[in-house]
This record gives sequence, structure tokens and C-alpha cells, in this order.
Amino acid sequence: MKVVLDHLFMRFPSRKKGDPDTVAVSDFDLEIPDGLLVGLLGPSGCGKSTTLNLICGLLTPSSGRIFFGDEDVTSLPPEHRGVGLVFQNYALYPHLTVKKNIMFPLENLKGDKKMTRREMEEKALEAARLVQIEDYMDRRPAELSGGQQQRVAIARALVKRPGVLLLDEPLSNLDARLRLQTREEIRRIQKETGITTIFVTHDQEEAMSITDMIVVMEDGIIRQTGKPQEVYDDPANLFVAKFLGTPAINVFSGQIRSGALYAGEDIIADGLDGISDRKVSVAIRPEALVPDPDGPFRCGISALEVMGRDCSIVFTHPSGTSPALRAIVGSELLPGEGEKTVRFRIKPSKMFIFGEDGERIRTEERP
Repeated sequence: MKVVLDHLFMRFPSRKKGDPDTVAVSDFDLEIPDGLLVGLLGPSGCGKSTTLNLICGLLTPSSGRIFFGDEDVTSLPPEHRGVGLVFQNYALYPHLTVKKNIMFPLENLKGDKKMTRREMEEKALEAARLVQIEDYMDRRPAELSGGQQQRVAIARALVKRPGVLLLDEPLSNLDARLRLQTREEIRRIQKETGITTIFVTHDQEEAMSITDMIVVMEDGIIRQTGKPQEVYDDPANLFVAKFLGTPAINVFSGQIRSGALYAGEDIIADGLDGISDRKVSVAIRPEALVPDPDGPFRCGISALEVMGRDCSIVFTHPSGTSPALRAIVGSELLPGEGEKTVRFRIKPSKMFIFGEDGERIRTEERP
């Protein structure tokens, strides 16, 4: 089912007289195509969960409209929207078995949708098989691991075959290995069901690994949308460039002077004659820095880190905005022990220039 969010605003009144209202979601305008897995991505407090609560009907927007397909559901109660919701803390009934937890939404159906006990059990077993927990139907939540409990919560959300599935940071309570496994399961389930799914997370690795589209948010505002790799490769602004990527992108204070791009005293790009002299921020992905004795970028070495597949050079530069900057390189390119400096050449496609307003300097203005 297609989901359209039409210029949504969500304001919470101030508790103190004279203080401005809190704007949690601001002019949120987005169309989510049918059958996609979409990630709402951003730091804590950026409005992700508020947006999800608006979609499911737990909150009513201050202004704007919400459509499921061609139906305006802005004023429709949550129970009539046909959504499935999975919370961060699972929210299972501890005194009920897995089977009864999954069946619970079906027991509340009325009228033509009301089911017999046998039909409910069949639907519950079908949902359990989908998330691969059919062998645990008679257990209670306390007898399950965190990952198994999360699967029960997903099965409960899927048992009514909702038009839209909403996941609010569903992996936050899992350890790293289980988080990886469960996110792969979420992707498999979404592919098998074809249900439009909206996945809230602050973890950019989660969002980029399983979603068809990401929506990067800051302070209730959409900063950029697109396919995960495209957003990573082509950030629209400095916020997005800094938020996506592990290790984080390296940022330097720079200047454009006479068509050359400076980071400190180093000229790291030229041919920028179309850009007037100005102060800029230069962001360089760690994988864009290649050790080269003739490279133009001179840096001091702080440490060398070998982490299995990846090797990292931790370095400093006078124009760096962080005391610890990183380059990811092959082991054969690591400087020798005891070396204090390193020179880099830079892959142009992984270097981005931003104006003082944080917006990208693009097209012919890029080196």
C-alpha cells in the first residue's frame, strides 16, 4: 500500500507560558511507494518515532494529511487503519503463550472479520512459520531469547496481514550478532509478504543494509531521501555526509582561493575557477584517502589499527575538525612502524565540498 504524508506538522504546546511550542515534525512531505522497506533515519530527538506515531494514528497531526493509497486516514482511529506496529520493547503479554500472543489481535475482530478459534490458530501458525518460531508456540515470553521475543512481536503485527508494517527501533535491545541476524530476517519477511514497511532507527548501518529507501531526518525536517547507496555517495548537505558512514567522514576547514581548494596549507584540489573565493568545509570519506609518497595531503600519524579485514590510519591535520581522523586502507599500504607522517592522494568521487550554510557545492563547482 502506498503511503503519502502531505506536509505534516506536529507541534506540542509549551508547558510554560510564553515559551514557543515544540515542533517535532516540520513540513514532512513524503510519498512511500507500495511494497518498499523504508528507513526513517536520524539522531535521537529528530522526530522519527513521532512520525511513525502519526502514521499509525497514535498522534493526530497539527496540520497536514496522511493517505493510505487514495484514502485519507488522517482522522481515522488506529484500529481502523490496518497497520501492524512493532515496538522497541516487544510489548508481549508475559502470562500468555507465544500462540496466544500472536492470536491476540485476531480475538478482537468483530462483524464480518470475526474468526473461529480454528481459523485464528491457523493464522497464528502461519505467522509463526513466517518468522520461524513455530516450534515455540507453547512457551511464554520469559522462556525466549530477546531475538525470539522480537520475532513473536513481528508475527503478532503480521497476523492480520496489515497494509502497512511499522517498526519502531525493533533491534535496539539485541546484542550485535543477534541484531545482524534479526535485521536480515526482517528483510526476508518483508520481501516474502510484500507489505509496505517503515523502519525507524538511529543506526545508519541498519538502515543502509536492509532498506530500499532511507529518509534522513534532523530536527523534524527531511534532510535527504533516496536509495541508501545513492545518499551515501551523493550527500546533499554536511549533516547527511557526517551522519552516514562508519567510520565517520573526515571533515576539514577549507578555503577556495584562486580556483584551488586548500585544507590548511595543502592544496588538495584545483580547477575550481568557477567558484568565488570563500570558506568551505571539506568532507572526505575514510576510504577515499590513499597513502602515496607524492600525495598532496600531509598528515601526522597518531596510530595504526589492524582490525581483521580493515586497516585504519588514525591521523591528525591542522584543519581537521576532529582530533582523530581516519583512513581505511589495505594492509599493504600501511606506513611502517615508527613513521610520524603520511601523505595521501584523494579519490575525487569521495570528497565533498560544502558552503558555510552546510549545503553542498555541486556539479561544475565540484573538483
